[in-house]
Amino acid sequence: MFYLILGSVFVIASILAVLIPLLFRVVVKTSECHIVQSGKQTVSYGVGKDSGNVYYAWPSWVPLLGITRTVLPVNNFDFHLKGYKAYDKERVPFELDLTSFFRIKDTNLAAERISNFNDLLKQLDSIVQGAARKILASHDIHEIMVDRATFGEQFTNEVEAELLHWGVIPVKNMELMDIRDSDDSRVIANIMAKKSSHIESQSRIEVAKNHQLAETAEIEASQAVSLSKQEADQIVGEREARKNQAVGIAEQKSRQEVAGEEAMTQQKLMEVIRVKQVQQAQIDKDAAIIEGTKNKEVAILQAEANLEKTKRDAEGVTLEGQAKASAEEAMQLAPVKAQIALANEIGTNEGYQRYLVDMRGIEAQQTIQVSVGTAQAEALQSADVKVIANTSGSATEGFTSAMQLFTPQGGTSVGGMLESLANTSQGKQLLDALKLLIASKKDLKKDDQ
Repeated sequence: MFYLILGSVFVIASILAVLIPLLFRVVVKTSECHIVQSGKQTVSYGVGKDSGNVYYAWPSWVPLLGITRTVLPVNNFDFHLKGYKAYDKERVPFELDLTSFFRIKDTNLAAERISNFNDLLKQLDSIVQGAARKILASHDIHEIMVDRATFGEQFTNEVEAELLHWGVIPVKNMELMDIRDSDDSRVIANIMAKKSSHIESQSRIEVAKNHQLAETAEIEASQAVSLSKQEADQIVGEREARKNQAVGIAEQKSRQEVAGEEAMTQQKLMEVIRVKQVQQAQIDKDAAIIEGTKNKEVAILQAEANLEKTKRDAEGVTLEGQAKASAEEAMQLAPVKAQIALANEIGTNEGYQRYLVDMRGIEAQQTIQVSVGTAQAEALQSADVKVIANTSGSATEGFTSAMQLFTPQGGTSVGGMLESLANTSQGKQLLDALKLLIASKKDLKKDDQ
């Protein structure tokens, strides 16, 4: 149990040892500087410091760790001295407002002289009042009012050496913001009234002078304008007269020139007309010549063309006749040449000669048979053929004997009959009639072909 309690106490002590320092940890703002004073040394913490900007603010009663600190601004700060009662060298009372700007240059030195920033402001108030009192008491109030910038620079130079002992430097010259009368005093008001009246008087004088100058300038300007106008009118009149004279002369010359130009124009116009007529006549003549030449050439060309055409037509007819003659000659010579060639072949080929003789015999026999058959048929068309069957035969046999007329045997019999007929007068007439009939039919066939 004892060890358990001892362990718990140790844990709690460890936690407190971690948490307690965090409660006293301080991070310095960028606009501040903390001057920490311990038992052994003084250290400044802030932005840009070698020691950094973090420290632990242990209470001063903590042994060994306890500290004291002074917080000062590191940026520029302003200081105002308002309603300060001062005197000039003539003991004229007045009040003023003064503004100045400072910066802590040496924070450690400032921390040694003061305990906090308010103490520093009190010291600055005393320093600035002393400088103002010293400088203002040696000058006249008029000078102070007129030349404020010079006095602001004097104030700055006066306090600069004193401020170095406090670790502070001025940033810019002090400025006298306002100077006024103190209680029951009208000095500054009177000075301002006097100054105002003087300014007003000077202003009125300047205004009067300006009016005078303006009026004089206006009169002079009016005179100058009048003279300039008269001179201008005179110049304008002279110029107008010269212009009218010049215009009259120019008009006369213009009329003369116009008349001369008109005469010359008429003359030139007549010349132009004459030239145009001559040119037109020449053009017509040339045109007639050209037209005649053209017609002549056209006639020649037409005649040549007709002649050439006639020649070509004649040549064409000649060529066509020659072509036709050649064709007809070729057509007529073709069978002759064929026959000549055939005759030449036949004359040298005995076997072929015998063959042709046999073929001609056959063709002749066929022709005779056909002719006889045709004649028999034509004769039978107009003949009244009667088949008479004798008493020794029948009708069928008679019909059979009639059909035999168209057989070779029948044809031979008919031929013998016709030869017998030719020996009689009636048979001869019949055969002559058959010949005439066959000849007329052949002529008709030729005409149809």
